[in-house]
Amino acid sequence: MSTLDAAVQAKVNTWLEGNYDEATKAEIKALVEKNAVTELTDSFYKDLEFGTGGLRGIMGVGSNRINRYTIGMATQGFANYLKQTYPGESIKVAIAHDSRNNATVFAQVTANVFSSNGIEVYLFDELRPTPQLSFAIRELGCKGGVMLTASHNPKEYNGYKAYWNDGGQLIAPHDKNVVAEVAKIKSVDEVHFTGNPDLIHSVGKEMDDKFIARLASESISKEAIKRQKDLKIVFSPIHGTGFTVVPPTLKAYGFENVILVEEQCTMDGNFPTVVYPNPEEHEALTMALNKAKAIDADLVMATDPDADRVGIAVKNNKGEFILLNGNQTGSLLMEYVLRAWHEAGKLNENTYVVKTIVTSHLMDSIAKSYNTSCYNVLTGFKFIGDIMTRFEGKKRFVVGGEESYGYLVGDHVRDKDAVVSAAMIAEMTAFYKDKGESLFDALLDLYIKHGYYKEKLISLTKKGKAGAEEIKEMMKGFREQTPASLGGVKVAVLKDYELREETNLATGKKSEIQLPKSDVLQFVLEDGSIISARPSGTEPKIKFYCSVKGSLPSKADFDAVSANLDAKIDAIMKDLGVA
Repeated sequence: MSTLDAAVQAKVNTWLEGNYDEATKAEIKALVEKNAVTELTDSFYKDLEFGTGGLRGIMGVGSNRINRYTIGMATQGFANYLKQTYPGESIKVAIAHDSRNNATVFAQVTANVFSSNGIEVYLFDELRPTPQLSFAIRELGCKGGVMLTASHNPKEYNGYKAYWNDGGQLIAPHDKNVVAEVAKIKSVDEVHFTGNPDLIHSVGKEMDDKFIARLASESISKEAIKRQKDLKIVFSPIHGTGFTVVPPTLKAYGFENVILVEEQCTMDGNFPTVVYPNPEEHEALTMALNKAKAIDADLVMATDPDADRVGIAVKNNKGEFILLNGNQTGSLLMEYVLRAWHEAGKLNENTYVVKTIVTSHLMDSIAKSYNTSCYNVLTGFKFIGDIMTRFEGKKRFVVGGEESYGYLVGDHVRDKDAVVSAAMIAEMTAFYKDKGESLFDALLDLYIKHGYYKEKLISLTKKGKAGAEEIKEMMKGFREQTPASLGGVKVAVLKDYELREETNLATGKKSEIQLPKSDVLQFVLEDGSIISARPSGTEPKIKFYCSVKGSLPSKADFDAVSANLDAKIDAIMKDLGVA
């Protein structure tokens, strides 16, 4: 019979003997009786920490699981930090949740803890998207906020995204400071779970109206929409919050032919029609694609459960529906919006765009073609939001994006926004159709002008404590034995964002990386290809991003060039040992 590590056993005993509800204790006892050492270890070996997306994990009992106690302790720590940061001031927070199982319960626990600490709470009365929470924080003058969501993770997960007064997710030093405050709480007895109803206010339709009106103000091609108002748009919220505001926002833009995937418009945290509620996955868009083929649609869109990411499908030049990846959609949005601003004479030395370091350099090339500054930040949209907040009142944000299907047009929030993105993607489709072109045509035009940038992401899932250690060892190995070449091309530069150090491997010359520390490695090859290795901050995964580039002389050459770039990526990934 296996035995628990002493530290894990001590935590298990604390939960069994402490002020936890009987159902929780019964669940732990059942695991103990089954001698479920692995499950108990994974549930108790550490405390959940804030990563790139806040607090996120599998729901269940234990300090390393999402439950009312870990949610309560996180909220108590956040409340303590807010009160320290704003001593003697009136503090307001906003709270929203998506369709995840237990999200309503966790939202109420969060509201109760804040209010019992004397903090005024604005709680959405129904599920709403993450970007709307960011908008509400700014609109209501809140000092912070919380979104209960696990984004696109599987149904077993839930999470807690913590926001600051600008409407952006917590970043340094606030994230670590909140974690430190949570760590000071040695017992759930220190958490004030009993709420003060007088301090909890309901947020309803009035915020929808303000949010949608603000998004509608971003519309650029109103005349093209009028001519293409019957554009056939198939939309799926994949059982999530997109259903609440995406269709009315499309209507506000002027689109009159939005076809919903009815089966996926039920708000259900079990996500019954998909394996994985992620618009990055082809399987999640299967029902939408089938409907689109049946009615010969112009555009397919699907949002993840908290509607901060959107995936799309368009027709290629053979009339077949294909899914665009996040780099392609983000590049199209950047070109469309920058072109419009350029034609309107709105671009100047103070306008800028932002992307992450693992997102396609096609976006950098597009920005350069419009003489617009492009800032590269660490992975996580909170870093894009941070740039926006730092430049607020000094420079003007135009558009931003990341390869993981998150984009933002306009400065109304400090997070990725699938609602405004869906509306602008529909508008972009109408604009090009009005000219007799498709989005696919527009993408090929970008490749002909700037080069065919092709990217591939490989994610390796490594669950539990053993998986976390394996990922750590992989990164250590890459650092200690940097490959000399990948795919037959020499590695010219190693960028280690953990050390904040860039090394020219030919000369040994080192230079400082002007970004915060992050556990990311980038191999830059002599031909300009870039391969990034990054452990995920929100999932038990290590991610490998590969970006290569080729020349596309004409649209007729697309298939051949694409095949060559695929072979190049495969060779690189094989050499890395992750193919």
